[in-house]
Amino acid sequence: MGTSNIIAFQGFPGAYSDLACRNARPTMTTMPCATFEDAFSAVREGRASLAMIPVENSIAGRVADNHYLLPEGGLHIIGEHFQRVNHQLLAPKGATLDGIRTVRSHIQALSQCQTAIRGLGLQAINHADTAGAAKEIAALNDPQHAAIASSLAAEIYGLDILKSGIEDATHNTTRFLILAREPKLPALGSCKTITTFVFRVRSVPAALYKALGGFATNGINMTKLESYMVGGHFTQTQFYADVEGHPDERSLRLALEELDFFAREVKILGVYPANPFRYQESQRVGED
Repeated sequence: MGTSNIIAFQGFPGAYSDLACRNARPTMTTMPCATFEDAFSAVREGRASLAMIPVENSIAGRVADNHYLLPEGGLHIIGEHFQRVNHQLLAPKGATLDGIRTVRSHIQALSQCQTAIRGLGLQAINHADTAGAAKEIAALNDPQHAAIASSLAAEIYGLDILKSGIEDATHNTTRFLILAREPKLPALGSCKTITTFVFRVRSVPAALYKALGGFATNGINMTKLESYMVGGHFTQTQFYADVEGHPDERSLRLALEELDFFAREVKILGVYPANPFRYQESQRVGED
């Protein structure tokens, strides 16, 4: 099997990232990696052709590690995927809801299922990974211990789903970015496009205001703007942004030229098709 058909992710087999890879690229084989850095390396070194990494969740917010990795990771964003997170309560064969006493999972999964955990009177135990927790529960094979993980983890580790969809919020969704060694820009006008970039501004009054002015005057919609410290220095801030548009469109080209004048170290991380989920979700919120 060639590396052209492999997509890397961080986590154990059955993790939500594994599920996202299978949904976004169903013909590819998934490659579990111990860390996000390992997933980047797998693509850089040619052991995988793509990597899928989470960047934000509708409840937990951004995945901070990846905002640091993306600018220096040597890869290009070629797509995005939105994965609905359906948490399942998993236990060994023969276990019952009345018989379980503890539940293990990643701290975010536990916090996202607090109502169900309290309702069942379970002791919550933190684990580094949802699928890792499922794997551990399968190895213990004790009907008193359960895990919260995906339906894919239940299938991989031979566990029963005692209760499905136990998350508190029905909108629980994670946004993933698909990364490759080479950029893959969509043709101008072929689809709705997202451009992702990072930049820094000089530490002077109104620097950010001036840097972003071109996006307003050129009618560019900025869907994300986040800041984070660089190199441990309080005076060095890097900004991460998503905008709607293609750099070859006149309006976005002019906005980026103005940004380049007022900012420094402007770096485009990817130009890629906007996932239709963005607009379906916006329409749903508008109707609410």
